[in-house]
Amino acid sequence: MVHARYSLAMILDAISRAVLDLRLEGRHVLIAASGGVDSTVLLEGMNQVASAEGLKLSVAHINHGLRGEESDGDERAVSLRAAGLGLRFSSARVDPRSLREGGTKQARPTLQEAARTCRYQALESIAEDHGADCIATAHTLDDQAETVLMRLLRGASPSALGGIPERSRDGAVVRPLLRVSRTEIEAFARAEGLDWREDTSNASDAYTRNRLRRHWIPGLAADFNPQLLRSVARLAESQRRDSEWIDELVESKARELWGIMEHEGAEGRLSGRGLELVDQGWAELPEALALRLVARAMRELGAGRDISRVHLVRLWRFLAAQNLDTGAELELPAGLRLIKARRGFRMGRIAVDDKGSC
Repeated sequence: MVHARYSLAMILDAISRAVLDLRLEGRHVLIAASGGVDSTVLLEGMNQVASAEGLKLSVAHINHGLRGEESDGDERAVSLRAAGLGLRFSSARVDPRSLREGGTKQARPTLQEAARTCRYQALESIAEDHGADCIATAHTLDDQAETVLMRLLRGASPSALGGIPERSRDGAVVRPLLRVSRTEIEAFARAEGLDWREDTSNASDAYTRNRLRRHWIPGLAADFNPQLLRSVARLAESQRRDSEWIDELVESKARELWGIMEHEGAEGRLSGRGLELVDQGWAELPEALALRLVARAMRELGAGRDISRVHLVRLWRFLAAQNLDTGAELELPAGLRLIKARRGFRMGRIAVDDKGSC
């Protein structure tokens, strides 16, 4: 019973602090609710502190249609809970599989990536319809640790280890439960007598995140550090603060080294949106800054998910090379090319009717 009272007070205090830290007082927040325990507790907790914090709440559910009747049951459950709280509710049905049609396998998003893209697009539309100032998602401390560890195991760059931010860069998405563990969330749900939906796919070891959640993290916590989740979260927070400072330097330098341009037929072999880069100063850059800059350039042209360190080093060395012939080029992921022009470089995608040269 003591633990139950502690869970109630702790969760509500964490949400109240998050409201203050995220500057949500007096704002309209759209709660993204899946029906699972995390979003159920987010909705309940935000509703309990709403009056004291001057919050206006509404609720959204996105039905991905990937689990048939189970998905429809999630939607009904969230609708009923929102009605019970007297909150406006909207839902949207999306089809992530449509984003995976056509294109090369390399360029095609995973089903999880496609679902995330569809989900946020639908949430943004609902938020606009409701007049909400921001969207609150139920990412937790566990989600943070899982994300950082997955990126670490896959060889991500240091900046990627910043994990999930509490607020998106534009402030449109906030995550009030990011410092709360799933164990604490479940204790709150039981203490409040809340019902929630279980996603049966979470029990499958077919997904890397599930294996990490179900087997590897518990093992690491038991064998090495019972406070593993919070240790990883502290790493993410520290890295994110460093990255924020470094990103400002990268953005400032990027403005010196390239500009956005629209390639046309007369411009040569590249078509559509591209970059025009200078051909001086690359060799003198510190490696850490140079690699971040070329990664930034590739992301600018939509090649973020295809980047590896090998590609970044090749790109930097090409830019830093001396006495390249006009027309020399480097093939890059996602159909991109970097081509030496008479003055500087041009980076973009090859025109379908490839004729002539830069």
